Amino acid sequence: MRMRIYNFLVNRHSGIRSRYHKIHDHRGTGGRLVSYAYLLLLNVCYYCLFCRFLAREEAAEIYEEKQLPEEPESMFCTKEGLTVEDFAERLSKYDVISFDVFDTLIFRPFSAPADLFYFLGDRLGLLDIKRIRVEQEALARRDCFRERGHYEVTFQEIWKRIERETGIPAEKGMLWERELEEEFCYANPFMLKVFDALRAQGKKIICISDMYLPQAFLGELLEKNGYSGLEKLYVSCEYGKNKGSGELYKRVREELPPEASLVHVGDNEQSDVKMAERCGFQAVYYPNVNKRSSDYRACDMSPLTGGAYRGIVNNRLYRGGAAYSIEYEYGFIYGGLFVLGYCCFIHEYCRSHPIEKLLFLSRDGDILKEVYDRMYPGENTAYIYWSRGAATKLMAEYDSYDYFRRYLYHKVNQGISVGEILEGMDLQPLGAFLPDGGDASAETVQSAKSGEPYPVLRLSEELTDKNVDVLKSFLRTHYEEICSIYREGQKAAEVYFEKELKGINRAAAVDIGWAGSGALSLSYLVEKVWKLPCQITGIIAGTNTIHNAEPDAGEIFLQNGKLVSYLFSQSHNRDVMKKHDPDKDYNVYWELLLSSCQRKFLGYGFEGEESAGICSEDGREVRLRFGNRDENQEGIREIRRGILDFVTDYSEHFKKEAFMFRISGRDACAPMLVAAGRNEKYLKAMAKRFALEKGV
Repeated sequence: MRMRIYNFLVNRHSGIRSRYHKIHDHRGTGGRLVSYAYLLLLNVCYYCLFCRFLAREEAAEIYEEKQLPEEPESMFCTKEGLTVEDFAERLSKYDVISFDVFDTLIFRPFSAPADLFYFLGDRLGLLDIKRIRVEQEALARRDCFRERGHYEVTFQEIWKRIERETGIPAEKGMLWERELEEEFCYANPFMLKVFDALRAQGKKIICISDMYLPQAFLGELLEKNGYSGLEKLYVSCEYGKNKGSGELYKRVREELPPEASLVHVGDNEQSDVKMAERCGFQAVYYPNVNKRSSDYRACDMSPLTGGAYRGIVNNRLYRGGAAYSIEYEYGFIYGGLFVLGYCCFIHEYCRSHPIEKLLFLSRDGDILKEVYDRMYPGENTAYIYWSRGAATKLMAEYDSYDYFRRYLYHKVNQGISVGEILEGMDLQPLGAFLPDGGDASAETVQSAKSGEPYPVLRLSEELTDKNVDVLKSFLRTHYEEICSIYREGQKAAEVYFEKELKGINRAAAVDIGWAGSGALSLSYLVEKVWKLPCQITGIIAGTNTIHNAEPDAGEIFLQNGKLVSYLFSQSHNRDVMKKHDPDKDYNVYWELLLSSCQRKFLGYGFEGEESAGICSEDGREVRLRFGNRDENQEGIREIRRGILDFVTDYSEHFKKEAFMFRISGRDACAPMLVAAGRNEKYLKAMAKRFALEKGV
């Protein structure tokens, strides 16, 4: 009767079902009462008020909209007193402390427990194993209730039913499922410290679990993960009683001294808190890490990668015992999966193409190289000093259009003076030909080369759309001198790369993107100017988008394979390509994830700052020129620490499952798409913590 009512009210129309579950799922008891009232309202509106549109499902949002918090998510645990010391002290007042097992003492690296069953499909080689496993367990529980009056089915009964329905041998299925539990289950670091603190006080500790896995197996699992010295373990399937009904608590109470004070700790508000209290236990609620964070995590992802990503993020941030900075969480939540996936993509590309050396371009390549070297030690990689600014100057003799575009037209109307523009271009000597830069002070300025007059252009005036063509014309008349100024840097760069690429026939230059100019300019110089016997392929995170002034600038190179993009391009993940808008600073937000504590690289020479440890044939030492470091160095270190911790967590939990490192560009984008919701409010707040230079 209960199922008939449910099917009538919920499942009869898909539109009502989807609207109901949107409110009902992931809520506590109080919230569910609201959802039940909402369900009744939906049915009244449909059947009595003839609102037939409710039968149709709502149009799905293209991108998820989440109300992201303005403070670190991990702070929620600190505010609730989830510190090891406070939690252990609170429990130490009782004679017997009882713990729930799964999602309390033991974690799995998934946002839903049943995600483990996906891996059964890999072992069995059969389709839809997760759904079959869940379905057959539900049916086995139904059979158990009919035969014995309760739902506490055993592990063997579940698999015997699966064997009967599918032909999969029960013994083999049980073996593989146990192996997967052993592989993926790990101790909740917070609770392990609490457990150890209580054991050190000599406290009596038991566990009570509603579970189908055998008691002996659960005991071994707990022991393996550091929970040794349990007084006793109570598992529902062994007793035919569960916590949800209170019967298992009553059984436990009967076995303990009547005068003993008892407390139970668990993550389920109904079975671990309300029923425990009803049966004479005190109860301490340990919030479920996946339930409480569901409002913030990206869900529009592929099932396996998405479940693993959410599980790892939630388990770390919500387990308690640590509070992280908002910069750390930016790296961990939004950068970790991207950097991990990008490095795996780079590795797979190198495996399938004859790439002999990876060149990680500074500074975006800094954290990428660190992660890549950790994941694939022993491979031929190098951190290469290269930047858009340095590349643009080195290419000035061969691509003057891009030179003027980047240094002049990308700088107009930004409050930058002509003198600052010349300084950024390393052309300070030319300032002597302009008023307030030398002797020139007339209404017009004569070119030193041609003697042609130009309107007055002062070093102190700002570059605008009104005078940018004047400055360009002035520089055009001095272009031979400009190229001459850059030639020493050209020669120094040639010596630098000749050493880095010695004996290498094929190399790949790794960068963030977006037009791919960094990798392509390096390729042009190496192959066409310096004539080094090495081909360079550019690997970039993402490309230009439809919002760029030149959206298809690099399309021929993406098509012919000279450039390769991970996240999106015109030919894949086009929805993300259209969403990515440089005018809204999306480039800046992605680059912030790869920010570096290294100083800005300005160029090469034979005089200047740091030695590159390389000498030219005439004995001159190559020197590297640097600018300032970005502001908020501590914040940058925190972003990097968050990324590294995510990569460490993910790699540890899935080290035996190589296919879990095939992280698609679309999945890697998903967390940042969530961060970009609500008009980029979260990302704008994050960017304000840093002063990032845009453009060259």
